[in-house]
Amino acid sequence: MAKVYVVGAKGRMGKLVCDLVCETEGLELAGGYDVDNIELLDEEAPAVDLVIDFSQPAALPHVVAFVRRTGARLVCGTTGLSQDDLALIRSLGSQTSVVWSSNYSMGVAILRRLSVEAARALRDWDIEIVETHHKMKLDAPSGTAKTIAEQVGDEVGRPIPAHSMRGGTVAGTHEVHFFGTDEEVTFTHRATSRRIFVAGAVECGKRLLTADPGFYAFDDLMF
Repeated sequence: MAKVYVVGAKGRMGKLVCDLVCETEGLELAGGYDVDNIELLDEEAPAVDLVIDFSQPAALPHVVAFVRRTGARLVCGTTGLSQDDLALIRSLGSQTSVVWSSNYSMGVAILRRLSVEAARALRDWDIEIVETHHKMKLDAPSGTAKTIAEQVGDEVGRPIPAHSMRGGTVAGTHEVHFFGTDEEVTFTHRATSRRIFVAGAVECGKRLLTADPGFYAFDDLMF
């Protein structure tokens, strides 16, 4: 039975992660951490097999220190991270198996792949991204929109704009628009529940348990 800590356990995503870990065969929820007790990870938390982190950037140093100390595998879904933060997560791959993704949905992974393929054929078209999330989401554009913009931008050799809308309880919608002369192509992914992201993250965690040390992308583990 693999023991799991959830960081960000009191947040919307964290609560769902805790629930699914408890429901998943072979996994055992060993504890949850959040802003009110994250410091306990530094010294008092005993080693576990896996950490799933859906918290905020401020918690990252504590998570990284714990992983370095114990060798626990890490699934990180925290967004709003700087390039230095991401480099810090990647560096953990020299010691243990780690995955970071801005989105753990299989459908979003397909959206990214289709968008890059379309960009290869439509590189001279105007390309824009629009994402919509609930009004409580802190970062804008979303980490997913930034990732798609970067990958499509790398393909066409120019920056791709990403626009944000916030309102209501929208779990997450991402649209990639390709505008040509007298025609338009749009790819859309619409999430109706955050549980799809949680299911992908937990599945990645299960696969990390048997993966060689290294830094993995979502696609590396799932495709």
